[in-house]
Amino acid sequence: MLNPVWLKTFITLVDTGHFTQTAEKLFMTQPGVSQHINKLEDACGHILIKRNKKSFVITERGHLVYHYTKDFIKSEKRLFEQLNFDDPLSGKCSLSCSGSVALLLYPKLLKLQNKYPKIHLNIEAAPNHQILTDVKNGKVDQGIVTDEPNESFFDFEELGQEELCLVTPRNTNVDKGWKHTLSALGLISHPDAEHYLSLYFRQSEEQEFKLIDIDKFPTIGSINQISQILEPVAHGIGFTVLPKSAVESFHTPELLNVLTPRQPVVENLYLVRKKNRELPARYEAFNSIVRRVWS
Repeated sequence: MLNPVWLKTFITLVDTGHFTQTAEKLFMTQPGVSQHINKLEDACGHILIKRNKKSFVITERGHLVYHYTKDFIKSEKRLFEQLNFDDPLSGKCSLSCSGSVALLLYPKLLKLQNKYPKIHLNIEAAPNHQILTDVKNGKVDQGIVTDEPNESFFDFEELGQEELCLVTPRNTNVDKGWKHTLSALGLISHPDAEHYLSLYFRQSEEQEFKLIDIDKFPTIGSINQISQILEPVAHGIGFTVLPKSAVESFHTPELLNVLTPRQPVVENLYLVRKKNRELPARYEAFNSIVRRVWS
């Protein structure tokens, strides 16, 4: 990398056209100016000016270095202007979360974008492990996860809790017990299905659930679009476990049967960002909306 001090001396020399004036302008001696130019020429490997007693002529390669330096100074100025300007009402806000959380949050965040059109939303649906990887690698600025993150790598805050629902077709008959019923129905799988199902059976106070091996349930369908997961269940096909917000947003909830357990099954939600990551000012309005959803 070319020494910026030498470059500054060079363009000042070209602009003034005189060694003495350059020395006075930069508070240097004339031999000091000559030394900077000589070192710059050595670093470039080319003659930048042709000296003629007390005057000089800039060479073609000198013109290239001169224009490069001018562009460099302009770019540096723009950089510092951008560093010193943090507009709270413009820029990209990125968040990675589960599909159900995205379904709940996105309409509310759109109100922010509608009010401030220069704020651009980038919401991605992903499972927990992918969210943490993307936050750690800087692919997204923030994420919402259901497992408390490792505080060595992440800064996080607890947002609240989300209730999980075991959903079966409307006219499900459980006379033969839940193990037989769910095995007969089969699981409608999705990216978080195994996690939700395991958590539901573990937290629920239904004793029958604690004896069920979830690995023995047949999977009769798999969907990764949150809005479509309940479609087969509404048609009498299979069962699944989803957050309450996803169930409540389904277009025909009357076609579903939602089990009411003795003890509600919930999971914690955490807003997470990379350790020591300072977010731009625009995230203040963004995160205030996120927090209000679970306040």
